[in-house]
Parts: sequence; structure tokens; C-alpha cells
Amino acid sequence: MLTKKQLDLLNFIHTRVQRDGVPPSFDEMKEALDLKSKSGIHRLITALEERGFIRRLAHRARALEIVKLPDAMAEKHARGGFSPKVIDGDRPDSLPAAAQPVTTIAAVELNVMGRIAAGVPIAAISEVSHSVAVPQSMLGRGEHYALEVRGDSMIEAGINDGDVVVIRETTTANNGDIVVALVEDQEATLKTFRRNGSSISLEAANPAYETRIYRDDQVKVQGRLVGLIRTY
Repeated sequence: MLTKKQLDLLNFIHTRVQRDGVPPSFDEMKEALDLKSKSGIHRLITALEERGFIRRLAHRARALEIVKLPDAMAEKHARGGFSPKVIDGDRPDSLPAAAQPVTTIAAVELNVMGRIAAGVPIAAISEVSHSVAVPQSMLGRGEHYALEVRGDSMIEAGINDGDVVVIRETTTANNGDIVVALVEDQEATLKTFRRNGSSISLEAANPAYETRIYRDDQVKVQGRLVGLIRTY
């Protein structure tokens, strides 16, 4: 049995992974559960990990993967289907071939449009470098593309150097969305978007990086994060 706080945290993590493709930060978890410190979140995560509901990804700060859901919660989410949004690649099978379940997952080939900075902005790259297979269930409506991440400024949002992010094309964003932002038509970066009047803040998810503030005419949103692909 899980406590109410454990259930609330598991549901919050699952909802955010399904929506954004990445787990929430510890600060976001703390605020969502109305806790006074992140130590309470650490205890809840440890309890969920010990009970086999989540798994911390080795050598990846703030990176969590939901392994299973309680029966009642799984039924609640059954219509949308449960599948982690972090896609692992190049991992050896843990079961012999004869024991592997047979599943069919609809996949779409997306163009990887070069690299995006998760750090200080780098020059925007718009040439196709290669393609990557992405589950259809991750995409939803609209046009999508992928970018390879360089840098560690979004590490507390579960986005690491070398990850491939899946982006839904859009020119608008809500506060708190992780977006591809084009700065002064020259540099592209992956950051959390926040608008305050006529200014736009591009926030990192790493205390080593400062928040950058621009006039709204200096920033163009080119897409919103919807998924993440990680290869080990």
C-alpha cells in the first residue's frame, strides 16, 4: 500500500511525463505536494523506488522513469494507455528472446534538425542531419521535429547532454513550457519559457546558469517539448 503523499507524487510525475516527456524537477514536486523542503520529496521518491514503482536512471540527475502504476491509478489512465515517455536505446534485452513479449508499436520517422543548446545559445541549425523513429503515441497533432541536445543547463528537468528532444512546431507557448527559442534570429536554445509583460525570460533548470531576459521582439518560439529519446 502507498500513502496518499506517495500516490500524489507518483500521479504528478506520471502526468508530467505524459504531458512534457520529462519528469518534473524536485522544486516542482515540492510545490505540487505543498511540502516545505525537498528532503520530503527525496523520502517519497526513495519509498516509491523501494516498492518498484519508479526507477532512478543511473548517472542522470533528476531523471526518473515510472516502472508501473498501482491498479487503481492504471485503470484511471487506461484510456490514454501507460507508456514511459523516455525512450531507451541500445540496451541489451534482460530476458531471453523466447521470453520477450511480442508488441507492435506504431512509429514515425522524424528528421533530426541538428543540435540545440541546453546552455548558452548556439547558432541555430536547420539542416537535417539524420532521422529517428518516434512512437506515434508521443506526437499527437501537428508537425514535429527532433533536435540533439548539447549542454547541461536543463539537467534538473531531466534533459541531459546527448539526449534527443522531440518538438511540436508552434509559435506560441505558455509560462512553464520548455521551448525551442530563437534569440534575435541568430541563436537557438532549449529553455523554460516565461512571459512577464513585454519581456520574456528563458530559464535554465540548472543553478549554474542564470535566467536570461529579453524583449518580446527578441525571442521567437519555434516549438514546444513533447518527448525525449535517450540512448545508453
